[in-house]
Amino acid sequence: MSDHSEIKLTIKPLKPTDIPSEETIFTTADGLIESCTSWKQGKTYHKVVKTYSRGKGPEDGAPWHCRISVHKSEEATFDQMWAKLGKDKPTNEMQFIPDIHKVTKLKEISSTKSIWSLYYKFPPPVSPRVFTELQVTRLSEVKPRTGIIISIPIDLSSPEDAELAKMEEKGVKGRYVSIERITELEDGSTEWRMATSSSPGGSLPSWLVESTMAGKISEDVPHFMKWLHSLPKMEVTTEE
Repeated sequence: MSDHSEIKLTIKPLKPTDIPSEETIFTTADGLIESCTSWKQGKTYHKVVKTYSRGKGPEDGAPWHCRISVHKSEEATFDQMWAKLGKDKPTNEMQFIPDIHKVTKLKEISSTKSIWSLYYKFPPPVSPRVFTELQVTRLSEVKPRTGIIISIPIDLSSPEDAELAKMEEKGVKGRYVSIERITELEDGSTEWRMATSSSPGGSLPSWLVESTMAGKISEDVPHFMKWLHSLPKMEVTTEE
């Protein structure tokens, strides 16, 4: 693993040998996710999901989008949300994001760091997309409790990564970088914020993708809550 003192979180993929330390990743991610309320505010979706955006900067591969929502404990507690977002997140996402049809854990680097391949299918004429991502997680029990999940695109084209690349699904290669953070608030509610920058690859016009991003990422919130509430009570409240 590479030991960079800093990293730019962009859609430019990293080779596994260039993955920096978790401390470096989290330092950059913490600053970015904290700053998103200073970005341009957009629409509010589903009554509770506020959106923000930031144009493409000189070191960005694409613009950034952020959503923020706050959930009372009766809707979902911090522990319930972390159990489903902070542990094997892609496996759970496949249950509540309709476009995800298959996920594969390609490599578990540590208990908090894994490489995943996510296979998305979309209505015609859009071709399937494959996103290969490093996911890094951190749970802080210091009040206010916070959990963070970072996804960084990974490039498996090097000869030494051939065995991992064989496990990727076939499809147009897309890329996204995202930072997702849940924070337990003083009143017991949980703030859920997510910032992402992405490119679907292929021939889709970037203006079309960008124009729908705020609404698209906001859909994940009601989808997740509906799925969470559909689970057997023991599965929702038990932390594995």
